[in-house]
Amino acid sequence: MKNSPLVVRFASFAFIFAIAVGIGYFMLKPSTELPIYSPTQLDPRLVGEEAAAEKGEHHIKPFHLIDQDGDSVSLADVKGKVVLADFFFTTCGSICPKMTTQLVRVQDAFRDDDRVLLLSHSVTPGTDSVSVLKAYAVEYGVDHNRWRLMTGDRKQIYDLARNSYFAAVDQGDGGPDDFVHTENFVLIDPQGRIRGFYDGTKPDEVDKAMKDMRQLLEEMKS
Repeated sequence: MKNSPLVVRFASFAFIFAIAVGIGYFMLKPSTELPIYSPTQLDPRLVGEEAAAEKGEHHIKPFHLIDQDGDSVSLADVKGKVVLADFFFTTCGSICPKMTTQLVRVQDAFRDDDRVLLLSHSVTPGTDSVSVLKAYAVEYGVDHNRWRLMTGDRKQIYDLARNSYFAAVDQGDGGPDDFVHTENFVLIDPQGRIRGFYDGTKPDEVDKAMKDMRQLLEEMKS
């Protein structure tokens, strides 16, 4: 019985040490949650004056465009879905075919999940008419239920690229001499917030995008 105080002190020390280790582990453990991006967190070259002045959470701006089947697409159609967006044009011979090929992979991975939607915005809407987009969609096996190729007002599309999705580093007014050419894929959550940026020409980056999309889908369940 003479050793009992020592045993008690040792047990108490071991208990306190175990608690401290546990707290330290959870404090230092990397967060598994995806970031929610605001304009202040991004490369200033991506953020126009309008977006830089925003207060609170950033959300994708309202829009109204037309897809490859001639159907209208608006913000109301994408709310509540996990969205992967990009900006392309059908006559692009450099990065766009690579990006479209990667989006085919994403479409196939989520073909049976109606909570996922891919949005491809044409940056040359004057030449990418509905019929041109339809031919492009047929060429790549685009499923209208999962993937919308969109055309419409040029200034609106360029404003979306720069002040909504922050996909392009160059600034401009969306006029005839302006041009957006970016490899960025942008991940949007069901609340319309930006959750990730990926190089759409690189398979490993697109793998990461699909992993993050699955994480958002799991979050939707809870």
